[in-house]
Amino acid sequence: MGLYLCIFDGDEEVDGVEVGPYGDFNTLRECIVRELEGGNAGSKFPTLILHPDSDGQWSPSEARELESELVSIGDEFLRRPPIPISSDWQKETVKTFGLRINTLYDCFFDIDGEPLLERLINLAKLSQRRNLPILFQ
Repeated sequence: MGLYLCIFDGDEEVDGVEVGPYGDFNTLRECIVRELEGGNAGSKFPTLILHPDSDGQWSPSEARELESELVSIGDEFLRRPPIPISSDWQKETVKTFGLRINTLYDCFFDIDGEPLLERLINLAKLSQRRNLPILFQ
């Protein structure tokens, strides 16, 4: 099952990010906990790490915290070496779009090959600007 994070204004979809399977989103979170939080889940990035998938949304105020966390994560990931790409869809996306995987930041992308952290930062900014929640679908 795939994770789609999106923003709706009434019935109109404003924007969304097709993250990929929930397992890959969990891989991102596990990587953050291991690499940046020293194994202590949520110690530095509680809005992203401790938010349950079943909760269904990040509010606009949570999106402010989420944006800040994602910017910090991105800065750190840009300084770290990549990890192996393990899922088949990611390997295919790398091949299809000719992605260069030079840093840990490059290891996480959406199904269109766009940098996942950048896409999530933009979604968090939009949530704040429009005062609309980010929904888990």
